[in-house]
Amino acid sequence: MDTFRVIEIQKRVYENNNLNAEIFRNELKQNRTFLLNVMSSPGSGKTSFLVETIQRLKSQLKIGVIEADIDSDVDATTIAKTGAKVTQLHNGGMCHIDAGMSRIGWEGLDDKDLDLVIVENIGNLICPAGYDLGEALSIMILSVPEGDDKPLKYPKMFSHVDVLIISKIDATSIFHFDFKAVEERVKSLNPEIKIFLTSARTGEGMDEWCSFLSEEVMKWNESEEVKQ
Repeated sequence: MDTFRVIEIQKRVYENNNLNAEIFRNELKQNRTFLLNVMSSPGSGKTSFLVETIQRLKSQLKIGVIEADIDSDVDATTIAKTGAKVTQLHNGGMCHIDAGMSRIGWEGLDDKDLDLVIVENIGNLICPAGYDLGEALSIMILSVPEGDDKPLKYPKMFSHVDVLIISKIDATSIFHFDFKAVEERVKSLNPEIKIFLTSARTGEGMDEWCSFLSEEVMKWNESEEVKQ
């Protein structure tokens, strides 16, 4: 009987990406740059959430944004109005970006003096969860109109991220959303996850989120490990 090799492509791809991500993360740490990976499904209010985050933090932190999209520069144009430095990544139709693309986006900002770089990832709850971008913190946004059953349908994403942002909480009078059920489902997958309830429209919960993020950035950029 003929023998043949079986090559696990996905495993190899993940291993290579994880190595590249760790190298990139160390470089960012030496540079005192905090990379935030923001993931969600399309229509969750990701861009509006980031606009409000930047507006609250831009007086404290020097911020850059990497916009990842299959096509268009709509979100980049919106973010640029905040005064943050922006670069647009078009990934050629892929459902995710990886650490190499993340590095290209950072280099495209052409400014190594940034305290916080935010990656607005491809709108997708499946592919991005498997790819480390070299981030210091990963978050996902779940909007109230999407429903409270998403942790049951996309457990990998909820297991992967450090923070869950529940957005559009001002819409709870219109859409049924069981906050307690979501918390229980998410904590069963990811006991250490932090959860923030927010509305970019009314500003509710945004100060708490921004305070947390600012503290995380400061801790990362001032930690002893970056000192040579």
